[in-house]
Amino acid sequence: MSHALPNPASSDRGAQPAPVPASSAVEPAARARSGANTSPARAADRAARNGEPILSVRDLNVRFSTENGTVHAVRGISFDLRRGQVLGIVGESGSGKSVTSLAIMGLLSSNADVEGSIKLNGTELVGLSDKQMSKHRGKDVAMVFQDPLSSLTPVLTIGQQLMDAIGIHHRTWTKERRRERAVELLTLVGIPSPKERLKAFPHEFSGGMRQRVMIAIAIANEPKVLICDEPTTALDVTIQAQILEVLKKAQHETGAAMIMITHDLGVVAGYTDDVVVMYAGKPIETGSVDDIFYEPRMPYTMGLLASVPRVDRAGEKALVPIHGAPPNLLTPPVGCSFAPRCPMAQDACRAAEPELATVAEGHRAACLRSAELAGVNAYDVFTAPEIPASPLDATPREHRPTVLELRNVKKHFPLTKGALVKKVIGTVKAVDGLTLDIREGECLSIVGESGSGKTTTLLEVMEFTNKGEGEILINGKSNQDKTNLTGATNRAIRSDIQMVFQDPSGALDPRFTVYEVLAEPLQQFGYPKDKIEPRIRELMRTVGLQPDHVNRFPAQFSGGQRQRIGIARALASNPKLVVLDEPVSALDVSVQAGVINLLATLRAELGLSYLLVAHDLSVVRHISDRVAVMYLGKIVEIGTAAEVFDNPRHPYTQALLSAIPIPDPRVERERERIILTGDLPTPLDAPTGCNFSSRCPVYRMLPPEKQEHCRSTTPPLEPAGARPGSESGGDGSHSLACFYPASAEELAHSHQ
Repeated sequence: MSHALPNPASSDRGAQPAPVPASSAVEPAARARSGANTSPARAADRAARNGEPILSVRDLNVRFSTENGTVHAVRGISFDLRRGQVLGIVGESGSGKSVTSLAIMGLLSSNADVEGSIKLNGTELVGLSDKQMSKHRGKDVAMVFQDPLSSLTPVLTIGQQLMDAIGIHHRTWTKERRRERAVELLTLVGIPSPKERLKAFPHEFSGGMRQRVMIAIAIANEPKVLICDEPTTALDVTIQAQILEVLKKAQHETGAAMIMITHDLGVVAGYTDDVVVMYAGKPIETGSVDDIFYEPRMPYTMGLLASVPRVDRAGEKALVPIHGAPPNLLTPPVGCSFAPRCPMAQDACRAAEPELATVAEGHRAACLRSAELAGVNAYDVFTAPEIPASPLDATPREHRPTVLELRNVKKHFPLTKGALVKKVIGTVKAVDGLTLDIREGECLSIVGESGSGKTTTLLEVMEFTNKGEGEILINGKSNQDKTNLTGATNRAIRSDIQMVFQDPSGALDPRFTVYEVLAEPLQQFGYPKDKIEPRIRELMRTVGLQPDHVNRFPAQFSGGQRQRIGIARALASNPKLVVLDEPVSALDVSVQAGVINLLATLRAELGLSYLLVAHDLSVVRHISDRVAVMYLGKIVEIGTAAEVFDNPRHPYTQALLSAIPIPDPRVERERERIILTGDLPTPLDAPTGCNFSSRCPVYRMLPPEKQEHCRSTTPPLEPAGARPGSESGGDGSHSLACFYPASAEELAHSHQ
């Protein structure tokens, strides 16, 4: 039966922006976007875009021979790329994004069969040998990979790797000239003291600096095409913002066209000109970035966009989940490959696979019902679950029981040097005087860059020992009371607190069936044997899985289903508090939406409390009641999600929020970002006074006497109402540790 669509005029979304007119009939249309985000380099290259494409891909097909059969990983993708254009390729894992980029680079494994055409400046690349391709790789086309640590050779210095990349295509250059070029490149990508850092090895650089080196290597020979495959996925949001700025600068310097492969729709919205949406190895929608985000004509695209939480909006309703999983490409799909997951699918959709058809100038979609989707809201197509209201919502926070409390918790690690005789040369203050509490039915999220102490805080809570300084109370029971650390009392306390890990594959024993995975904690906590099986089936239903699947192994489930099993395992002991360590970061956005909705539903129905750690502040905004921002082991700002996200007062919080891309092209063009310089200080060079002073943009604006105050005195965590210029009522719900807070607007303008 066909899915009934409402009248677009009745949609509660309101008026939608009109598509941007196309400037070229070649797909995907290369159009310069208006607004503040258009760089001078792009404006200068508009004329060049109407000329011949630098890269032309036509009907590219890639097949892999495996023991189980032939996998048709890429099935007929075509696009043109012109000078200065940024093309975004998006889609779920397994959609063929990375395989497409590797085919262009000629880096596929020997069992790959490539058909079609890839022309670089008119030269056909398909069919070239590896030796022939090496003349183009690094010179005409270059790539920035996802993981810089595995892409750099650990036994060679940064300078040697840069000079090798230069020398392979400039054999007549002297060693001195190559060194000068290497220094120039490191300077360009923002590496401090570039001459000295040439002698450093990759492990001596931070993640962000290693990615800068990868960009320097990629642009060393001024390529015409630059391919970026998830270049910011493993980085903190502040470092991601720096890397994106470096990529813009690199593109400006080289004039290269760029392919941006990413799962982050915010990056796509703010950085690309045109977008290809891929599914099951095929492009299913192409167009300008405005077309894709404001007028999607393919249900899959609509579902992707609606499944992503936004940092600039509170989580007022459930996200749109896309149920099911992409097809197995060992068997060619019959009909539309998205039909098994599409709520609009008809019999005609299953009969033949639709081709990309023009729905507007420069905008194409592979959907038989694309004409019906004009102006339609994704919530009118997909069914989002209703998140029930929690009975605890009517109870003020201060009247709810305290589930977890931390009082001045510290965890310091000595930093030693020497093999035989260990000498203490410093101290890592991973957690330095943390005080917070979580009430019943509440979600508190801890955010901050890597190295801020988030994970150490979780480990201290989960270990629940009295070895560290400070006090941890779980349901009023203290870790300083030795009677709570042994025997039945300790087991009862630990049954009240359970954990969901980041990687569901690594957290579940692959040799156990799901029944055994869920039975283990029940047996451990003394659950009656005759009630274990009914409880396991109840847990499966609670997390939205079929109870009949308990005899399967974890490998037989998808990533989202495995994470649901991990949540079921955590719920087995009826805990009061669930600790969530990056629970959705390993999942595709369409799958993570379902897990986020599940967590919200469980909290409302079971009265659970959550302690959440996540890098994705959009997820934090959607699910959290309160947020604590950590920097170098200390909380620098804490308050309700609305207070922290809508009225951030600490410069570090403002920079964090500013760095997060928003999946809205028009919003991205108007934003003014606060780009932090440098990385977190090392323990050997930790600043005195305010930990953030060495990177603080407000500090640089202050007169000398106030700068001295920041350097010499550690600011206490105080109610925001006690700070100058604050509109807070000073009730203590919103606190920060900053002597001279500035508004986000003032800080952004000063940064510009």
